[in-house]
Amino acid sequence: MGSAALILLIIVGVAFAGGGILISKAIAKTSKNKYKGEPYECGIPTTGTSWIQFNVGYYLFALIFLVFDVEMVFMYPWAVAVKGIGMPGLVEIVVFMFILFMGLLYAWKKGALKWM
Repeated sequence: MGSAALILLIIVGVAFAGGGILISKAIAKTSKNKYKGEPYECGIPTTGTSWIQFNVGYYLFALIFLVFDVEMVFMYPWAVAVKGIGMPGLVEIVVFMFILFMGLLYAWKKGALKWM
C-alpha cells in the first residue's frame, strides 16, 4: 500500500494540475495586443525605464526577517514538547539560539539592520 499509494498520489496530483491548465487554455479567451506585455503599476503609465536598481539593504533586511521568522517555526514545537525532551532538548535549543544570535551580530556588524 505504501509505495503504490504514493505513486498514485503523485500521478493524480500531476494530472489534476495539468488538467486544470489544459482546461483553462481551451476555454479562456485570448487576445494578442501590445499592451499585454507592458508592466502594470496602478494604472499609471510608466515613465523611463522599468529596470531600476534597488538598494541591497532592503533585500538583506528581508532575509534577516525570514531567518528569525523560520526560527519561530522551530521554537514553537520545542516549547510545546519541552517537558518531554528534558536536558538534551534544552542544550540543543541553546546551541540553536546561539547560532542565530551570532548571525544577528554578524548582520548588525555589517550594517544590514540600518534602514535606508
